[in-house]
Amino acid sequence: MIVVGLINIQYAIQDEQPYIIEANPRASRTVPFVAKAVGHPIAKYASLLMAGKTLKDIGFTEEPKPRHVAVKEVVLPFNKFPGADTLLGPEMRSTGEVMGIDYDFASSYAKAQIAAGQKLPMSGKVFISMADKYKADAVGIAKQLTDMGYQVVATRGTASTLMSAGIKCESIFKISEGRPNPADYLKNGEVTMMMITSGGDEPDLRDGKDLRRLALTLQVPIVTTIAGAKATALALKAMRAGPLQQVPLQDYFPDYKDESNYLMVGMAKPAAAAAEAPARR
Repeated sequence: MIVVGLINIQYAIQDEQPYIIEANPRASRTVPFVAKAVGHPIAKYASLLMAGKTLKDIGFTEEPKPRHVAVKEVVLPFNKFPGADTLLGPEMRSTGEVMGIDYDFASSYAKAQIAAGQKLPMSGKVFISMADKYKADAVGIAKQLTDMGYQVVATRGTASTLMSAGIKCESIFKISEGRPNPADYLKNGEVTMMMITSGGDEPDLRDGKDLRRLALTLQVPIVTTIAGAKATALALKAMRAGPLQQVPLQDYFPDYKDESNYLMVGMAKPAAAAAEAPARR
C-alpha cells in the first residue's frame, strides 16, 4: 500500500499479536497532538506532499528528537451515560483528548491526568484489586504508594500477595463475599483512589462494574489497567515532589520557524532560507 499524506490506522493487540481494526486515508485527532509534541505543522506538510511537494522541498527529512515528553490522554464521558462500564476496549469511547508536556514522563503524565479531569489524591487510602496475572506487578505499585505514605486496602487475594511481599495492607471482602467490602469503603469516604483490573469472569465483571460505577458516581479516581496503575504511581510521586511547572508550549521550541509557508503560495524558496536549511530537531 502506497500512501501520500496521512493515514489513520487503528490496532488491537491480543495475546501479543497485533491486528489492524481499520485503516482510513485521512488525518485523525492524533495529528494535532503530534504536531504540538514535535514542533512541526504535520497537517500542512501532509497537504503539501499530496500537492506534489517532497519531504526535501519541505525541509522535513529527519525524525524530530525533542528533549521533552508529551503524553496524550483521552477524556471519557462515562458520567454522562448511566450504567456504562468504565472498562476500556477496542471501541472508540472518548469525546476529546488532552496533552501533558514536561521534561520527564512522570510529570507529563500527571499533567495529562489533571487536564483530563482525573483528581489524583495527595494522601489517603488506595484500594487495589488485581486479576491473578497482575498480582505480581501490584507489589511494586503498592510499595511505591506505601513509601509515599498512602495506606493500602485490597481484596483478600491481592492483599495476600502484598502482605507476603512485606507490604502493610488491609484485607477486605469482595462485594459478593460479604462485608466490609470496597463499596462500603467508598460510601464511607474511606478510599481516595482505586486501582482495579478485571479477571474477566462473570462474578468479577458484575461486582467490578457496580464498583466502578459507584466510584464514578462518587468522583473517586479509578485506574483499570496495570500500565495505568504504574504510571499513576509515578505521577503521584512527581506531584508530591513539588508543584508542577506550567510552561507555555512555544517555550519548548525556542528555535521554531516554519519554512514551508512559501510553498503554500508557489513561491521559490528565498536564497537566505535555502542557505540556512539545517533540519530542526
